[in-house]
Amino acid sequence: MVKKITVLSGDGIGPEIIKEAIKVLDKVCALYGHRFEYTYVDIGGCSIDKYGVPITDKGMTLCKSADAVLLGAVGGPKWDSCPPSIRPEKALLAVRKELGLFANLRPTRLFSQLSGASPLKPAVIEGGIDLVIVRELTGGVYFGARSTKEENGELVAHDDMNYSVHEIERIGRVAFETAMKRRKKLASVDKANVLDTSRLWRKVMHELSAEYPEVEYSDVLVDSTAMQLIRNPATFDVLVTENMFGDILSDEASMLTGSIGMMPSASLSSGTQGMYEPIHGSAPDIAGQNLANPIGTILSAAMMLRYSFGMATEADAIENAVDAVLTDGYRTGDIYSEGMKRVSCTEMGTLVANYLK
Repeated sequence: MVKKITVLSGDGIGPEIIKEAIKVLDKVCALYGHRFEYTYVDIGGCSIDKYGVPITDKGMTLCKSADAVLLGAVGGPKWDSCPPSIRPEKALLAVRKELGLFANLRPTRLFSQLSGASPLKPAVIEGGIDLVIVRELTGGVYFGARSTKEENGELVAHDDMNYSVHEIERIGRVAFETAMKRRKKLASVDKANVLDTSRLWRKVMHELSAEYPEVEYSDVLVDSTAMQLIRNPATFDVLVTENMFGDILSDEASMLTGSIGMMPSASLSSGTQGMYEPIHGSAPDIAGQNLANPIGTILSAAMMLRYSFGMATEADAIENAVDAVLTDGYRTGDIYSEGMKRVSCTEMGTLVANYLK
């Protein structure tokens, strides 16, 4: 069966890292007898330059008709002066909305080979870092009503945070199912001592927890979570939280590994369709120089195989190949240390593909 993948290379280093992920996916096809059909669509700044919009209607249709979407990165200083309505990042919000991508999964794993790159003390990371943050992606304050108006002679702004039972329930189920596939431990992050939305969140999550008696469930306040990620990250397995909290905590967690270039992510719908992307930006300062780290994108492709295509064995093979490449001492510049073998973006992609078994 042919799997259709819409490829959004985007801006900056996007085309370079996507090329290496495709190289690895092609090797998977050769080894396991699959067929992937790639359709390339402009998104972000490159689309603005060509068409005046961050993604065209045709491009959006191609995203919606695909089995999965693979994204590089969008944006850069060149487009900072664009009107807010056509900024490159607007395309990402539009794709998430049109594809119904309400759940963002962001794994944070410290590879043992890179333990020296973590900013945390060795004693703190002794137990390892291997967690997943499940972030609600289409609700909350980012999508609520907002306005700025003058009251009593000064400007007053407001942003509404709204969550319904069904929105909380569907992200909660994703989190519980994710925990069931891992170490069966789930922390629900909220601010229930202050916010009504968090009190509703906690109520719904408690009701859901009764359906998953095998999962060790706990409620954790967001400020406490932020501290624990630094003090004792090994205490976490899966965390689930609302949009803004998840945005902040997942960025914090990504820095625990020492390099943002290693981190993949998946944005999922209620079906099997998803969008997969590394969490870093377009890095325009190194674009076109063959210096980027493609591992985050390659691992995002592995997540695509696992979550959208049901190819767990193939996903494991990619992750094992990355692990083997690191074990043998190969490093791109962002993760390089004395005594290691420095390689380019292209060379790293080739190495991972060659290590696939």
